[in-house]
Amino acid sequence: MLKKNNSNQNTFVTHTLNPIYNEKSKILILGSFPSRKSRENNFYYGHPQNRFWNVISYICFKSNNQIKEQKLNQTSSIEEKTNLLLENNIALWDVIYSCTITGSSDSSIKNVTPVNIKNIFETANIKAVFTNGGLATKLYSKYLEPITKINPIQLPSTSPANARYSLKKLQQIWYKELSVFL
Repeated sequence: MLKKNNSNQNTFVTHTLNPIYNEKSKILILGSFPSRKSRENNFYYGHPQNRFWNVISYICFKSNNQIKEQKLNQTSSIEEKTNLLLENNIALWDVIYSCTITGSSDSSIKNVTPVNIKNIFETANIKAVFTNGGLATKLYSKYLEPITKINPIQLPSTSPANARYSLKKLQQIWYKELSVFL
């Protein structure tokens, strides 16, 4: 449950988004924690400048030899985004179940409680775990890798705060890593 508070103050927040997966999921992509905009929109990567959906669209359509310029983006529906993931055997969730956070800043996250990842691994046949950014990797390695026994593959963050990578570069890096499992 999101507790309303001034954006410059630490706020205790609980993850309210369900994981996206089914029994055919082979790849699990884990972020750290939903941004404020994602929590407001009640879906993953909801910040209009986050490049996650552009990257995933590129990967899925290229893997299926259907390259078309940005078939899926921030304005696509939740159903379209969910279907694209599941049709390509991709599961999506976050590492953190609850934490104290200021706004959407990963660097402000404290008092972490990890998600219970067992259901995904009991239901799906996950072959690879990819983490979206450094914090997701660090927390996955600390809390979840001992349970899953799968080493994470860290990918550069799709966050708008990660200005080091252009959209094109993110697409290339993510495609190179994920396409092996698609």
